[in-house]
Amino acid sequence: MENSDKKKIKVGLIGLGTVGSGVYKTLKSFDNVEVTKIAVKNINKPRNIEGLNNSILTDKPFDVVNDPDIDIVVELIGGLNPAGELIKTAIKNGKHIVTANKELLAKNGEELFNFAEEHNRVILYEAAIAGGIPIIMPIKTILAGNKITRIEAILNGTTNYILTKMDVQGASYDSVLKEAQDLGYAEADPTGDVEGFDAAYKITTLATLAFKKRIKIENVYREGITKIRAQDMHAANDLGYKIKLIASAYLDENDRADVRVHPMLVSKKSTLAHIDYVTNAVSLSGHPMGSITLSGPGAGEFPTASSVVGDILAIAAEVGTTDYLLPMMRCNHSEAAIPVNILDTENKYYLSINAKNSKGVIGKIGKICEDNDISLASIVQRGVSEDNTADITVITELCKEKNMQKAIETFENDEFINKVNSLIRVQI
Repeated sequence: MENSDKKKIKVGLIGLGTVGSGVYKTLKSFDNVEVTKIAVKNINKPRNIEGLNNSILTDKPFDVVNDPDIDIVVELIGGLNPAGELIKTAIKNGKHIVTANKELLAKNGEELFNFAEEHNRVILYEAAIAGGIPIIMPIKTILAGNKITRIEAILNGTTNYILTKMDVQGASYDSVLKEAQDLGYAEADPTGDVEGFDAAYKITTLATLAFKKRIKIENVYREGITKIRAQDMHAANDLGYKIKLIASAYLDENDRADVRVHPMLVSKKSTLAHIDYVTNAVSLSGHPMGSITLSGPGAGEFPTASSVVGDILAIAAEVGTTDYLLPMMRCNHSEAAIPVNILDTENKYYLSINAKNSKGVIGKIGKICEDNDISLASIVQRGVSEDNTADITVITELCKEKNMQKAIETFENDEFINKVNSLIRVQI
């Protein structure tokens, strides 16, 4: 039976943007928690939040983390500073933390989790990876009996939206980016999304968690979508693939971690090929579960608020009932993963080469590949342009990245070959 005398758990929010607003609105329907202070950038900004008591707003975020009555601090401003300092101060002051800050966790997670453990406080971060999709708590709890060895995921809605639109409209990257910016799906400076930084932060933390070994962000290979062309989309479709920005992490038999973010040709037979627009998805493979895929909204006011509120309620349920909250959700590993350099990996590749339309050029391409120990699965010439050049599409068998990079260099210096337009890895 609920004890009606149990005091309300007091929550302080730092940030009242899209997600913060969703959290505030959602918490209204729970009577065991109450938001008592909210830090905002601008107190006078009009906010469309019903029943918001303006007297709880402050433009001094340290007032939130130093408030002795607050039990849980929710950090929703992102970035390294002042978020990191605010979280540490809150922990020092005895507060538990809920955060959606993927960059901070990817870069300083180890330090923060250790700091929280020293002070016997928890940091929950369900909202930091894949927005509304429940993934952190399932890995920590219901999937804890598995050895997870592979993650393949679509973790960034902006890039997935752009690639889907390019595919559907047959349009160029630049025109679709502009459209996405006009609709508010892409920011004025889209670098964080389109160059793969956002997905890299998320896969760093997700792989650390799933492999129970720390992944360092500087060991994560990262490549964005800015070079993908409408022609590549078209060629991929013809070959039975879709192009997606995939965040992947693979643990080899020697327990070394190959973690990366880059575009991939994904077979139309695979689940991830059909994750479109702003939807996110995470596929996990391991023993004994086999493979599972979770998909859903990766961002947005209410989906992300759902994850934040779930974390708040998990902590609220335990405050005052135990001296050691949520042991399963704590970080309990300190070993760093041995990283695999991208040059030492084996992949299949899609190549689009623009060459002079002369006899023997296909043989030439085949020969350069052969010299670099690369076998071809297919080679197709796609017509001849008015300027008497030919576009040639190549799909390779599995080969070493370093051999492929050497072959590209040779192509670039060959008199018959004008340009390597695209090099995209193919999902195996």
